[in-house]
Amino acid sequence: MTVLTEAKPARATTNRIGLEKSDYRGLPTTLCQGCGHNSISSQIIAAAYEMDLAPERIVKFSGIGCSSKSPAYFLNRSFGFNSLHGRMPALATGAMVANTSLLGIGVSGDGDTASIGLGQFIHFLRRNVPMVYIVENNGVYGLTKGQFSATADRGQVIKRQGENPFLPIDICQIGLDRNCGFVARSFAGDPRQVKQLLKAALAFRGTALLDIISPCVTFNNRDESTKSYAWGKEHETPLHDVTLVPRREEIRVDYEEGQTTVVELHDQSVLMLRKLGRDYDPTDRAAAVRLLEETRTQQVLITGLLYIDPDQPTLPEMLGQVPTPLAALPENVLRPDRASLERIVSALQ
Repeated sequence: MTVLTEAKPARATTNRIGLEKSDYRGLPTTLCQGCGHNSISSQIIAAAYEMDLAPERIVKFSGIGCSSKSPAYFLNRSFGFNSLHGRMPALATGAMVANTSLLGIGVSGDGDTASIGLGQFIHFLRRNVPMVYIVENNGVYGLTKGQFSATADRGQVIKRQGENPFLPIDICQIGLDRNCGFVARSFAGDPRQVKQLLKAALAFRGTALLDIISPCVTFNNRDESTKSYAWGKEHETPLHDVTLVPRREEIRVDYEEGQTTVVELHDQSVLMLRKLGRDYDPTDRAAAVRLLEETRTQQVLITGLLYIDPDQPTLPEMLGQVPTPLAALPENVLRPDRASLERIVSALQ
């Protein structure tokens, strides 16, 4: 007897604007195998594809460091600008003011943002530049052989640097202090949460700050570190030169909202994550500040959307810009005529 079954419809391979997921990819990565930065790049690709964003409308910004290399690995049809160390915020501010029709994604690291670029980062936040700002946070300068960054844990030990005596800077705390309207934290090993937060950030009007803990598989080597795959002397795998990085499987987690999970890293050290639940109110700024302090003392990384304020005016709005992007205005509109200049000069005499 022949049994007839209804054929399932073919799954669409393109999104609503007719692009395949491959249209959102970039060059092959040159980062270490198992680096969390690669997972973040994959989720940026997935988020942009699923949101039907035109890659040509997106502009990418970065500074210097391992994290700042990653824009080459996603959205190869988008324009990108790799700036000087710590100078990405100023460059991005100018670009987003000049052309408000663009959707900006900035990718930086904890060194690029919280050390040499801290001053520019703070002013970027307080101006509410309309852009997604991603910090791929691993607590070290991975590109220059693993020196401490400003987010390194106090007491963290690195072979050639000794012990870090300084308290770390909390990226999310800085965001709240500067009244950033969108503050979130996640873990590169939780791709589902990273993607959802990226989608929310891409839909936000002002500065959307994402602090994503992205462990360095090469240099961050203390068991108690909250940001690393630790490398201890007692570990069976010997410490190695940066040119030889053992192949590691990417660590992934999947746990529900409101739950806490313990993640075992490659060296058997652990990372404790807690995901915000549905009863948390991300519009309560004071509650967000208290939560960051409580979880810091408990050595827990709280993940999710910590704070959002969609009503803050963006920098172009505060500047009173016209609807047409400045980059699209003709020269006769941008430049005052001779009579106007003469009136200005006369008024100053």
